[in-house]
Amino acid sequence: MTQMEAAKAGRITSEMKTVASYESVGAEWLCNQVAKGEIALVKNENHQGVAPLGVGGGLRTKVNANIGTSTDASDLEQEIEKARVALEAKTDALMDLSTAGDLGLIRRRILREIPLILGTVPIYEAAVRTVQDGGGIIHMKPETLFDVLIQQAEEGVDFFTVHCGLTLQSLERLKKQGRLTNVVSRGGSFLMTWMIANEKENPLYSEFDHVLEIAKKYDVTLSLGDGLRPGSIADATDRAQIQELLILGELTQRAREANVQVMIEGPGHVPLDQIRTNMQIQKKLCQNAPFYVLGPLVTDIAPGYDHITSAIGGALAASEGADFLCYVTPCEHLKLPNADEVREGVMAARIAAHAADLVKGVPGAVEWDYAMSSARRNLDWNKQIELSIDPVRAAALRKSAAPKEEDVCTMCGDFCAIKLVNQTLLGSENE
Repeated sequence: MTQMEAAKAGRITSEMKTVASYESVGAEWLCNQVAKGEIALVKNENHQGVAPLGVGGGLRTKVNANIGTSTDASDLEQEIEKARVALEAKTDALMDLSTAGDLGLIRRRILREIPLILGTVPIYEAAVRTVQDGGGIIHMKPETLFDVLIQQAEEGVDFFTVHCGLTLQSLERLKKQGRLTNVVSRGGSFLMTWMIANEKENPLYSEFDHVLEIAKKYDVTLSLGDGLRPGSIADATDRAQIQELLILGELTQRAREANVQVMIEGPGHVPLDQIRTNMQIQKKLCQNAPFYVLGPLVTDIAPGYDHITSAIGGALAASEGADFLCYVTPCEHLKLPNADEVREGVMAARIAAHAADLVKGVPGAVEWDYAMSSARRNLDWNKQIELSIDPVRAAALRKSAAPKEEDVCTMCGDFCAIKLVNQTLLGSENE
């Protein structure tokens, strides 16, 4: 029985109790939201040693970190180290986007050694298998793709990104309207190439019932991918993007009828003034399904700093209803990230997520900020470091510039405003 089946029957599962306790919400309320499809409890029944992850409205905004090899950089131990760093930085989930090396071994190592919810993009492995068998991507057999889905589900992968909304119809709309950056989704480009070369419909769409059958068997959450997401500010909120979203809304309804949990993936590159509109359109068309946004990046001109452009967009998107932020590292658009860059990406996304949670009234968010401000008022530096989103960095910075007096910092030194007020204004009140 899937979590959605149990929820529709009014049965509060152990996973629901775990998430409700972690999120400080009522178990009955959570059960009702899962039944409606507005919250997903992400966890494959075969994935042992990991807690379920609640994603959706009313819960803390979650953060995902991408790792994985490429054909130019394929080092298994390096990817495991990046996964450990992401875990230490308190990401909520990982996605393995590997396209080189022993993909199965990489995935199984992560599942075994890293206690985090794990997602994949199965079309990657299907494409790699086809190339390794001596053919181009255009020769990929749909059976290969579904074999990958089954194998990964059996191994314990918790959520799949599947680009089911990329159809021949949506590609035709893309061609008619034109775009500056066309298709920037790697999975989307694989499928588009195959569809055009074979003059056939996307098998993930035409055989969506088979996808649902596989997902339901293992309670894998489907993250309905945005293969036509905008890869530049100029392409944001265009007809191709919205056409794909319309299809994803229809597939969301079919998934719920089949008792399969879904999330919807969103853009991409979006200017600030269009973020609210994008969130509202998604929530409306997809019946308030959890929304997983890739950024969004609010400008195209900041290679080397795209963790910042992403955090700006992510904070606004989450405050307007996005539920899950995919991190972006400083080296997005430039290279595969190293462990330090993974850490920076996670921290930037976590800051964005928390900033949004303050606006959304998520339990515990305001209290965290209040505790930090109280520690600052009291010049309690140990407590400030303890409450920091990144205590390791905060402690290192504090230690690197030790002040003459331990109760202040080197920014103001003897002229510390808080110390002065504590001695005068507050001191006079106590007389």
